[in-house]
Amino acid sequence: MKKVLLIEDDTYMRENTAEILTLARFDVIKACNGKEGVSLAQTERPDLIICDIMMPELDGYGVLHLLSKDESTSWIPFIFVTAKAEREDLRKGMSMGADDYLTKPYDDRELLDVVETRLRKNDILKTEFAKSSEGVFDFFNQAKESIDLKHLSLNKSVKLYKKKEPVYLEGSLPNRLFLIKSGQVKTSIMNDQGKEFVTGIYSAGDFVGYNDLLEDISYTDSCIALKDSELIIIPKADFFSLLFSSKDIAGKFIKMLSNNVKSNEVRLAKLAYNSVRKRVADALLMLIDKQPASAGSDTVISISREDLASIVGTASETVIRTLSDFKEEQLITVSGSKITILNEAKLRDMKN
Repeated sequence: MKKVLLIEDDTYMRENTAEILTLARFDVIKACNGKEGVSLAQTERPDLIICDIMMPELDGYGVLHLLSKDESTSWIPFIFVTAKAEREDLRKGMSMGADDYLTKPYDDRELLDVVETRLRKNDILKTEFAKSSEGVFDFFNQAKESIDLKHLSLNKSVKLYKKKEPVYLEGSLPNRLFLIKSGQVKTSIMNDQGKEFVTGIYSAGDFVGYNDLLEDISYTDSCIALKDSELIIIPKADFFSLLFSSKDIAGKFIKMLSNNVKSNEVRLAKLAYNSVRKRVADALLMLIDKQPASAGSDTVISISREDLASIVGTASETVIRTLSDFKEEQLITVSGSKITILNEAKLRDMKN
């Protein structure tokens, strides 16, 4: 049962509103002034707060200010209540960070619509969605319902990209977002000498191509399938709908988009400072972590020496020599483009 804190100094409005919420199966906590409301919010941790603006002791602005400064209460959705003649007060409240508002007099339908909408949005923000295509579509579905995006399509097209087939090329114009359903892709750039540098490896659940889409510029890198891969195509219009329709939903979506940024930063730092031996070990471990676990058997990676060299940031010959060393140390076996990991623990020790 969701808990709602109602802060209202008018006895009739407080009791009438509380009755409606109770009939709708909400657990209602009542406060008759702002000071009492702040205290109850801090001790009861309600799922939502409804607060009148004009009150003695401490008005609604003061309540919102105090609760927004407290980490334990700043996340609670906050709905202001105002009279029709107090439009300036309403604008001030929304600019301070209130999530929604009710205008007196309101009926039971208006009250419940606002409360349920805010709670649905907050549920999305608290939910940890799986890092997979299913998790992303679950997020899309909940976002569509909570912010009423009727035009947001949930039927995305899926395209199969064969190994080495380009998903997009540097210099072309972006008009869609890509979500990897299965397989693996790389992003890379070419330097002035025509040498490829791999900037990222992406697998199921990862998004690619969103940075340039956001900036509305031509692609600054190329994206190529490392193996046969299925990519879900999300139209540009749907992408921007999720970003601009709701501040809260946009924040959640951005976190889902950028979940691999930190790992890329770490990889680039290692590229600059680690030895080639450590870098090859790190690249192999990154590829292991990017593919499904194979319980009860050795992990097998399929990658060309050229692609592995691009990830490591060195020549193919250097990678081949390092792999030969690893083979002699019985860390791996090599058969064509397949590398079988025999001793992952030692590789991780080398990386550390």
